[in-house]
Amino acid sequence: MYSMSVSVDGFVADRAGSFDWAGPDDELIRFHHAEVGQLGGYLLGRRLYENMLAWETDPTMRETEIGAAFADTWRDLPKVVFSRTLDDVQGNARLAKASVAEEIAMALDATDKPVSIGGTVLAGAAIELGLVDELRMYRCPVVVGGGTPYLPPVTADIPLNLVETKTFSSGVIYERYRHVRDGSHQVSAG
Repeated sequence: MYSMSVSVDGFVADRAGSFDWAGPDDELIRFHHAEVGQLGGYLLGRRLYENMLAWETDPTMRETEIGAAFADTWRDLPKVVFSRTLDDVQGNARLAKASVAEEIAMALDATDKPVSIGGTVLAGAAIELGLVDELRMYRCPVVVGGGTPYLPPVTADIPLNLVETKTFSSGVIYERYRHVRDGSHQVSAG
């Protein structure tokens, strides 16, 4: 699955590279905690790894009960980091040594749970290879007018079924889409 916060106009970061508008409140952290708690692994790009490292190293992230619970779950989750510039990574993470397809296959073989991917470049490569089964968007109520797109350009249509939606009190709308692989296309939201 590919899961990220996104602006209404489809960007994960604005023109300046900021995503301050995507900061989760406690309700969203609880939802993220439940999602991450079901995972058996996480593949991520360097920028996302560096941003999420605060959940493992910054004591202020543990100031609330849900923050501490999420930090523990994130810390314990096996992670594979794709980077051309990092020489090492911290915690329960390792640097990718193989191709995107091979690393995804290894991550899936290592667990019977779902594996998530994060970071637009990495996710774009996995999407182009047809290796992403679900898209999960946390659509934030902001238009940023440009920046880093959630989805890369693709060379063929990708049919999707909307399988779940949820609106949070902050105005964020969670959308979960499943890749249609058998030609049937239906919409079901809950």
